[in-house]
Amino acid sequence: MIPTLIGISIICFAIARMLPGGPIEEAIAQLQQKNGSEMSSRSVNEKEVERLKKIYGFDKPVVVQYFVWFGNILRGDFGESFRTHRPVLQDIADKIPVSLIFGLCGFLLSYLICIPLGIQKALKHNTTFDTVSSVIIYVGYAIPGFAMGVLLLVLLGGGSFLNIFPLSGVVSDNYEYLSGWGKFCDVVHHMVLPVFCYTIGGFAVLTNLMKNSLMDELNKDYIRTALSKGLPFKQVVFRHGLRNALIPIATGIGSLFSVFFAGSILIEKVFSIPGMGLLSYESIVQRNYPVVLGLIIIQALLNLFGRLLSDLTLAVVDPRISF
Repeated sequence: MIPTLIGISIICFAIARMLPGGPIEEAIAQLQQKNGSEMSSRSVNEKEVERLKKIYGFDKPVVVQYFVWFGNILRGDFGESFRTHRPVLQDIADKIPVSLIFGLCGFLLSYLICIPLGIQKALKHNTTFDTVSSVIIYVGYAIPGFAMGVLLLVLLGGGSFLNIFPLSGVVSDNYEYLSGWGKFCDVVHHMVLPVFCYTIGGFAVLTNLMKNSLMDELNKDYIRTALSKGLPFKQVVFRHGLRNALIPIATGIGSLFSVFFAGSILIEKVFSIPGMGLLSYESIVQRNYPVVLGLIIIQALLNLFGRLLSDLTLAVVDPRISF
């Protein structure tokens, strides 16, 4: 995990420094606009440029800049946003609750729906139910989440057809004046379409993983032996086969860490959701490098810990595996 994180930090820091534009260019552009559009970049005082470089830490060699930045990261200092002039962690912390809500809902819905659906598809393999459900989930898998969001807004968000769900945001304008139950219903009302778009892409993968895993177990000798001894089919499936079939699914618990960064940039853009995806998009467009790098490092850490948790979970649920 340590060398992986260091490698990620080096690559992302180098890319951020190679990209054109940045806070100095933006400050120069604002200075030009303030002093007249006829003012050229050459007429900007070199001392002013050097002062800006010193403010943003660009007056040092790139290697020195990296070690200073990474050293601050290790101390928990992710720097200051070029836009809001607030600590990067504070900007990120403001967006985490929204992403956490959507991430947890999508994570739970995926497992609560896909596991029973995969079990039914395995038990009814090659039936009409299996075929129809496969067509539906693969159509959903083939459509990008943001495209599905646009389609749902047109159909159900007051476009050319029905006006059932709100177009954007997480809460209504009158949210503060609603009762406790009213606030809950209002948030759920706003979450239906985005959560559906978040989770639809993963349905096919998780459902088929559950189906194929259970079908593999049902074809093994210990299942045939249990059936030959006269045990009821449901007891054999749910008490013996399902337990082993859930091993690949259980390892996905590591993805729980990624719910903090759940969501797509384009989905959040379509629904105007102020979450981590939209913050990433705006930071990239605005060349707000401290926020971009902070988001990358935090997400990399969470993903690495998630992989570690998946490995440990696999060792716990499968006695054949040992570290």
